Amino acid sequence: MEMLSRALSGGEQLDPAALIAAIPYAGFMGLTAELQGGALTLVLPFSDHLVGNVMLPALHGGAIGSMLETAAIAQVIWELRTARLPKPVDITIDYLRSGRGVTSYARARIAKQGRRTVNVHAEMWQDDEAKPIAALRGHMLLPAAGR
Repeated sequence: MEMLSRALSGGEQLDPAALIAAIPYAGFMGLTAELQGGALTLVLPFSDHLVGNVMLPALHGGAIGSMLETAAIAQVIWELRTARLPKPVDITIDYLRSGRGVTSYARARIAKQGRRTVNVHAEMWQDDEAKPIAALRGHMLLPAAGR
């Protein structure tokens, strides 16, 4: 997170790819980040090690959940320009469709921000953004200024 601290203190523009690259398991999964129309979007290319059901093949629910949680945390960091990680208080994931063996995308938005918590919504889709395969709703605790 030193990279975030340096960028924010120097007034630099945050690099979404560097933000995601700083997370080791995001690298293992193959996650990348890009700006699409000013919105932070995560991209997950399909890989055999992400398969949970080899008969379909379908993405593992843990890979789907990880991508959604990462999208939510990254959006909070990106939008609030904080160098400290928000801590998930509660997260609910709705699995809506089977995740096929194709590239997946995720985007999050802050639905409501309080003094200490944020409510975040995220969606993951594959071919059509209007047909999400999973959705996340969660609350995250913002770190105190002195911690």
